[in-house]
Amino acid sequence: MDVKEILSHVDHTLLLQTATWEEIKQICDDAVEYQTASICIPPSYVKQAYEYLQGKVDVCTVIGFPNGYMTTKAKEFETKDAIADGASEIDMVINIGWLKDKKYDCIEEEIRILKTACGDKILKVIIETCLLTDEEKIKMCEIVTRAGADYIKTSTGFANGGATFDDISLFARHVGPEVKIKAAGGISSMEDAEKFLSLGADRLGTSRIVKLVKEK
Repeated sequence: MDVKEILSHVDHTLLLQTATWEEIKQICDDAVEYQTASICIPPSYVKQAYEYLQGKVDVCTVIGFPNGYMTTKAKEFETKDAIADGASEIDMVINIGWLKDKKYDCIEEEIRILKTACGDKILKVIIETCLLTDEEKIKMCEIVTRAGADYIKTSTGFANGGATFDDISLFARHVGPEVKIKAAGGISSMEDAEKFLSLGADRLGTSRIVKLVKEK
């Protein structure tokens, strides 16, 4: 797999609390130059980035981020607001407490509500794998599939672990055929990026892959 192919699967990401517009603009410029799948940025910068990019790269943003325990109505409002501002991809965080409490219907309903708010835009569901058991991960594969989301995503990058090869393999075995997989958090080498893709990931949430290419 060549570098260009890997980059075409990258959501070029900057979600740090300290992110400035100059830094976001650099993310935009890099995404255009290296033809990444999208940029993934905080909601407050979506409108500015969308206008700056003029359709050259898709804008992805995060909802209920990073903890996921906001109300469904708050997440729904965030989603609609982000799409109105120009986002074409939404990465939402589930309510992990609901999963621990086995409130599976509540999680599924929330995903359905946000998918409805997305319309024809892409919805990715972040489940924060480092906080879950394998049983819970498998249950989320089933819920995400039933709820009609477009992707299941490993991590926010803000908890105590990111994507692992084992988690991508597990997802690939348990999600429905219409659900794609996004690996995110801690992807720091071309070798790892290529392996995640070979195991079944379709997207990679990372800031480091573009940096590696720029350093060559």
